[in-house]
Amino acid sequence: MSIEKLIWEEDATGLAERIKAGDLSPVEAVDASIARAERVNPQINAIAEKLYDRARTRAGTVDRTAPLAGVPFAIKDLGIAQAGVPTHQGSRIPAFTPDFDSVLTERYLAAGLIPIATSTSPEFGLRLVTESAAFGATRSPWNTAHTTGGSSGGASALVAAGIVPAAHASDGGGSIRVPSANTGLVGMKVSRGRIPLTPLASESWYGFVVDHAVTRSVRDSALLLDLTHGPDALAPYVARPSRGTFIEAASRGPGRLKLGVYRGSPLGLDISWETLAALDTAIALAKEGGHSVEEIDLPMVDRAFMANFCRVVAASMAGTLRMEARRIGRNVAGDVERATRVLARLGEVLSAGEIYAAVERLHAASRSLLTETARFDAVLMPIIAHPPVPVGGLDPAGADEHIENLLDKLHLTRLLKRDGIFGQLMDKSLWFTPWPAIQNVTGQPAIALPVHVTAAGLPLGIQAAGRLGDEETLFSLAAQMETISGWKDRRAPLLTP
Repeated sequence: MSIEKLIWEEDATGLAERIKAGDLSPVEAVDASIARAERVNPQINAIAEKLYDRARTRAGTVDRTAPLAGVPFAIKDLGIAQAGVPTHQGSRIPAFTPDFDSVLTERYLAAGLIPIATSTSPEFGLRLVTESAAFGATRSPWNTAHTTGGSSGGASALVAAGIVPAAHASDGGGSIRVPSANTGLVGMKVSRGRIPLTPLASESWYGFVVDHAVTRSVRDSALLLDLTHGPDALAPYVARPSRGTFIEAASRGPGRLKLGVYRGSPLGLDISWETLAALDTAIALAKEGGHSVEEIDLPMVDRAFMANFCRVVAASMAGTLRMEARRIGRNVAGDVERATRVLARLGEVLSAGEIYAAVERLHAASRSLLTETARFDAVLMPIIAHPPVPVGGLDPAGADEHIENLLDKLHLTRLLKRDGIFGQLMDKSLWFTPWPAIQNVTGQPAIALPVHVTAAGLPLGIQAAGRLGDEETLFSLAAQMETISGWKDRRAPLLTP
């Protein structure tokens, strides 16, 4: 078997075992990963910065006793620091090149992972498709006419294409789970405070953002979390401690679980039959695993909830552009995309009191949801409301584009304080992905499960949301469903070795 095929076929755990067994060296693994990247990336456009030279150097000196020694990896071009590596944040604003590593980067390197590239992101991670003016569109290895989702779409494309077996990702409104659902991967959105964001940030988007990874297998996600979670001296809070290791949880049966199923749209919008079919597939797998299932409603997660989430993100974006302007030494509004500019202006016209009230309303809804679902070990629900859309399929067009242009050029952002106009733009932004933000607000863990393939041959995943701090139950359930379904062996057909 060629080394390229090993990289394409194995998960990170399996590849590390091959390296330890002497089937290939870290240098050979990295060289093969880079060669595949050069062959495949022109078709998927998933790389922001090539780190080939430093990857080869690190591969030659990596600690061979490290758990994942020599395994090629990618780190997202957003919200994480690598010393000497430009971070573009998916934007045309001049890049930030840190002289330090984030704690998470340090933990990846200590685990023996070799970053070969940074992966593409939409501008500041705002869109749930990975398309930007700075880098263009990232495309799915399952069908390059279609999106990978976002914002960790570059990460998911690199993993699904068999360039790296796992990749760093982050999630502020679904940005780990949405690309996983679009590309057939496992994506764990961890509990708030599970992995520190320091020293680059204490928290992001009022605590909504978390970091972890997209992977081919449940065991990889669990192992990576074992190697990277835990407190840091600069982190303001930490998630509840686990009862054991996450890889142990993924290795044992979950027992008989009580599962809820939520299939409504928080926005009250249409859901495709394929999405509901994917949810039904997950339910069937759960029942085959011996679990009880109960259909539920979550009335506290409604249009007002989603609107408050969007307002808080707008405020966060306004603050981000202020900080970028201070870093660069000039106004950066002209550097960013129209939608980013409009969102940030909305954040500027909302008062501090309005944002505080929105955050408090979100917290109140979270407490209600957590209380309502406490009797369940996990709740199954969709991630994307429709099969993966064509590239450009979420771009505003017609009247929507006209409204966005008017809001931008005439500085009519205050009109967005009117519920009707705001609601219209919210629907256009979130019609594809109305569910994932729920867990970013509540702080719960949620794992994307690649349970379904559409009639057109495209992946369509759903998610299981767990109790606060309980990734272990989710890993146990996901590993059982992975075994029953066999999804771990699915591979995208693009340039098969």
